Amino acid sequence: MNQAIAGSVAALCFVGALTSETLAGEDPHAMHGAPPAAGAAADPHAAHTGATAAQPEVDHSAHMAPGADPHAAHMAAGADPHAGHGAAGHMHAGALGSYAMTRDASGTSWQPESTPTPAIMGQLGEWSTMLHGFATLVFDHQGRPRGDDMTFSESMLMGMAQRHFSASTLTLKAMVSLDPTMGKQGYPLLLQTGETADGVTPLIDRQHPHDLFMELSATYSTQVGAGQSVFLYVGYPGEPALGPPAFMHRFSGMDSPEAPLSHHWLDSTHITYGVVTAGFVWDTWKLEASAFNGREPDEHRWDFDPPRLDSGSVRLSWNPSANWAVQASWGYIHVPESLEPGIDQRRTTASVSYNHPFEGGNWQTILAWGQNDKSPGDAPGAWLLESAVELGRHTVFARAEDVDKDELFQSGPLAGESFSVGKFSLGYVYDIPVAEHLKLGFGALGSLYALPSALQPTYGSSPKSYMLFTRLALR
Repeated sequence: MNQAIAGSVAALCFVGALTSETLAGEDPHAMHGAPPAAGAAADPHAAHTGATAAQPEVDHSAHMAPGADPHAAHMAAGADPHAGHGAAGHMHAGALGSYAMTRDASGTSWQPESTPTPAIMGQLGEWSTMLHGFATLVFDHQGRPRGDDMTFSESMLMGMAQRHFSASTLTLKAMVSLDPTMGKQGYPLLLQTGETADGVTPLIDRQHPHDLFMELSATYSTQVGAGQSVFLYVGYPGEPALGPPAFMHRFSGMDSPEAPLSHHWLDSTHITYGVVTAGFVWDTWKLEASAFNGREPDEHRWDFDPPRLDSGSVRLSWNPSANWAVQASWGYIHVPESLEPGIDQRRTTASVSYNHPFEGGNWQTILAWGQNDKSPGDAPGAWLLESAVELGRHTVFARAEDVDKDELFQSGPLAGESFSVGKFSLGYVYDIPVAEHLKLGFGALGSLYALPSALQPTYGSSPKSYMLFTRLALR
């Protein structure tokens, strides 16, 4: 308990210090994700192009024309890809090409362009900046007999700086977390598996903590034609082109204090010590390939793991409109688990995400599927359906999953057996503004499970879990 409180205090002080530093150079008008005024035209770039009294008026006629392509203003031949976003030098363009930055999610992944981006936007000389984060104190109760109780803290702070050079863009990102303060064993999470706390025994029914350094990356993109660009992304650590956006960066999942059971089927490579990604963007399409380190981060959460490029992936993304994002990806992951030497994975994922902004709020849902084809071994799969609705200060979020788990037992007659397990979680958080760009949230989360009969003697016939949490969010 004392460790959790100490971790939370440290995280809050970290967030608070960064807030005071950032507000000095902040653009007070550059907040993304504010709901449009009643009757306003549905310009998908309005959050980035809205003029203020201190800014030149931006002509939105290319967006407003009936039947016009909503991206036409960005795709016109010879047009400056940043023109719609940088009238006052404070707006951000997409890191990979000539589109609104709200399309960018974690790593080089895409989300629906209409997704709100709750962050502080600023300007430091020629650099546009962004900062957001959170620190959460959680009381966790996982259903008996395999569950446990724990009070812990989790946190994340991410900063971005972006500079434009004619038809090119350089984007730098840094993301850190004080999750290692919760201890190497992480927090109790029924049916969760993956990674290790001591390098000897696997974590079972627990979620591992994230590393101190979650991302240190640089992206360089350049326009090569109308609506076309090429880019290079380098991260140590970083995120390869594999899977949907990481769960903590999805609007549909960012308010939940727990990781999905499907994490190691969809987005577990979001912290990878060595990533190089190259890609091509053509309007609403993106094709990219990565070379990366296939090994999961080790149990030493405060340092850097050795870099290597022993794995690869390819991802095709398509955003048919401002409210939709679709991706399919495939990756070869060389020995991801240190406790399973000689076992590689061939991961396949597909996902579709829908976002619907409305007056006073936003709703987002994602449906995702992933499969890990182990060589040698079986090919367990996972389904995820996740959704969140924000209405003013209120947010309701839910997640349903069906996952094939084959790591729940390390010994005995059930060792190595695969079980299809289901989980449904429903949560709520109420946010109170306590200062400019700071919100204090109070929330709760409850979970129910669907277990096969073979697991019920070990997990019980109907285990129930819940979390109570309070969160300080920098937005």
